[in-house]
Amino acid sequence: MRFSLFGRDVGIDIGTVNTLIARRDSGIVLRESTAVALDREKRLVAVGEEAYHMLGRTPGDVRVMHPLQDGVVVDFQLCEAMLRHFLLQAAGHPAGRFGARAVLCVPGCVTKVEKRALEDAARNAGARAAFMLDEPVAAALGAGLPVEEPLGTLVVDIGGGTTDAAVIALGGIVVKRSIRAGGTHIDAAIMQHVRRTYGIVIGARTAELIKIGMGSALPAGFGSMQVRGRDMGTGLPCTLNVSAMEVYRAIQPQVRAILGCVREVLSLTPPELAGDIYERGMWLTGGGALLNGVADLFASVTGISTYIAERPLDCVAEGARRAVENIAFYRERAV
Repeated sequence: MRFSLFGRDVGIDIGTVNTLIARRDSGIVLRESTAVALDREKRLVAVGEEAYHMLGRTPGDVRVMHPLQDGVVVDFQLCEAMLRHFLLQAAGHPAGRFGARAVLCVPGCVTKVEKRALEDAARNAGARAAFMLDEPVAAALGAGLPVEEPLGTLVVDIGGGTTDAAVIALGGIVVKRSIRAGGTHIDAAIMQHVRRTYGIVIGARTAELIKIGMGSALPAGFGSMQVRGRDMGTGLPCTLNVSAMEVYRAIQPQVRAILGCVREVLSLTPPELAGDIYERGMWLTGGGALLNGVADLFASVTGISTYIAERPLDCVAEGARRAVENIAFYRERAV
């Protein structure tokens, strides 16, 4: 063990949409889409960002697939192959007995069996040892919050496939809730709205652009955006204008589901820690924290000051990197 390259130990945020890897000695070194492209014989054609850019544009003998859905491994072999590719890039040396140790972050709604699948995938991909860390703890660490103090910290990590809300104190989780709602579900709500309202089919990438350009957790005014799709009646390409207000209405069920997760955690928080949270506020991480108006909505509904972490997309990976330095402490407090 003493000869292993500890500087190359890694923290992995393997999400439904994106995978980030942070190396112990140099911070975040990899940022890729959680996607792979396969040919007809199920051989890898592309991995990561290259595969994502093929989405919706591949010939019939090439398929783009996502090894994880809602934070859960749905194809073990693809997940293992993807992780092997990413670890080789990030750790800078081939897999083997003296490969890197890895801390993987998982949402709270995954089962023990699903956690074991991720651990096995990481080990088979070349990690010498793999450890699990709850995403809210990693997010809080990455945001620079004092999670090891005897004070309550409320963190809400809004990812692509899941949202995790947790109250953390003394380095461990006191109360947590996790739901399968996040960025991909918001995209799906936009796609469904356009299909039902206009009879036009748009792709997931187009829906994501609409979300980024006009999505809002609060009423968003009178702007509009022109998008392209396929008319279900004629089968021909077409364009339409989508207004900001209709996008706001379309995504409300998902936004309210996320807010409900936060309110449930607050209702279960012990009084002393609730007082800490009221004084110190709530912190948002993950890509969903960038949705326009989400912090203002949470603050107005809960009455708690709400802040967005400085680099919300990087918090989980950065927190996992920091946890590598003290794996024993965080493993003992895992729930």
